[in-house]
Amino acid sequence: MQSTSRFEATASLQLHALISDLHWRIQMLDGDIAEEERNSGNADPGSSTYSMLAQALRARRDNLRTSIALLEARVERAADMPRAA
Repeated sequence: MQSTSRFEATASLQLHALISDLHWRIQMLDGDIAEEERNSGNADPGSSTYSMLAQALRARRDNLRTSIALLEARVERAADMPRAA
């Protein structure tokens, strides 16, 4: 049986906590985007009159999604790596 060092376990837990927090932030941004679109009366991002705030929030949300994908790939790589005895 291979043991996991305290550092490896802590790093893994921290990554999972960060990913979870980023998912929560995306949910918050989704709500903010919906509210801004409702307030502005325009939910079409392709429209020239689309809210600048909603555009910025969408960009932030998309960046967070990219960050999550990269972190999840990192967690998977770490799980696949053989542990030194």
